[in-house]
Amino acid sequence: MKAWRFYGFGDMRLDDIPEPVCLPGHVVVEPLVVQPSVTEAQLAFGIPTLAYDRVKERLEKDAPIQLFGHEFCARICEIGAGVTGYKIGDRVAARAKLPCGNCSLCNSDRSTLCRRGPVIGFDQPGCFSERALLPEISLVKVDDRISNSVAACLQSLSDSVAAVETAQIQIADSVVIFGQGSMGLECLQIARISGAGQVITVDVRDEACAVSRELGADHALNAKTCDVVATIRELTGGIGADVVFECAGGSPKQGLAGHQTLLNALNSVRSGGKIIGVSWFGGPVELPIDLFRERSLRYLFPDISTREHLQYTVQAVASGRVRLEPTIRHVLHGIESVPKAFEITAHKGKFQAINPAQVVFEA
Repeated sequence: MKAWRFYGFGDMRLDDIPEPVCLPGHVVVEPLVVQPSVTEAQLAFGIPTLAYDRVKERLEKDAPIQLFGHEFCARICEIGAGVTGYKIGDRVAARAKLPCGNCSLCNSDRSTLCRRGPVIGFDQPGCFSERALLPEISLVKVDDRISNSVAACLQSLSDSVAAVETAQIQIADSVVIFGQGSMGLECLQIARISGAGQVITVDVRDEACAVSRELGADHALNAKTCDVVATIRELTGGIGADVVFECAGGSPKQGLAGHQTLLNALNSVRSGGKIIGVSWFGGPVELPIDLFRERSLRYLFPDISTREHLQYTVQAVASGRVRLEPTIRHVLHGIESVPKAFEITAHKGKFQAINPAQVVFEA
């Protein structure tokens, strides 16, 4: 079969490799739509971010290797022994992080919190191939009301659900979201259905602000045309927002905001409020920590997303409470298009992309 393999950073090739052998407790799937996550796209080009050292070590030791491809919609074509919850023809999405099965969390029925197990696309092959082997414990069924393209976004949405859950939003809390890429727009919608009151979003792109308004933002501020901190304080009666999500930070080389949006979040949240750190910065960040202490601020990071979070996304999207179609701007066709999807996703500003670029695998 055909599969994309990495020989090094910036060097991916479409190779012929053996078909996966279906194992007990696993299924073999045919990917229908796959998208590289923003993190995967940065790593593909050697940009330091989450898991950079881990990927670098694997490339140095084991290349060529299959990497990435944990955001997908796929159809089951073979079922291994012991699999009972799925049948051939089912469409599925998957949770990327898997339990190790041996630690104290796994042995106490809290395996969803385990961080020692393999990660699909990083430690074992993902779905940038004609077929892929996946464990049953990672899967959820895709509702018939959800398209293949939207289903490929569900894994990312599950991380946004975990971020909003971490915020513990109270009814009528004012919420600010810096960054209206895919996760920022997802956090916007999940916050709205979780009881948020006024929701204010911030981006530097008119097209992202327009989508933000379409999906429910009360105010979508363009940081290039206004003083966002002053405007947020004005809109919140001078005190700042109850909860601020920082979804814009990261490497300026990829069109991200460095750590300025984190400083803006600090100045936009009320005393005693919460900042939820969604972004990955790829290195140390200097912060005025005494100001956090003085103002009793809480800087929180999202809990690990679980299979239950992923199942919730299926319900939220199938019911129409969350809309992902407006964020999908670049849809490519054929397995040969995968490198272009990585390029678009790694440079979303250049290509005016919001969601990662998707690849529809031809039958």
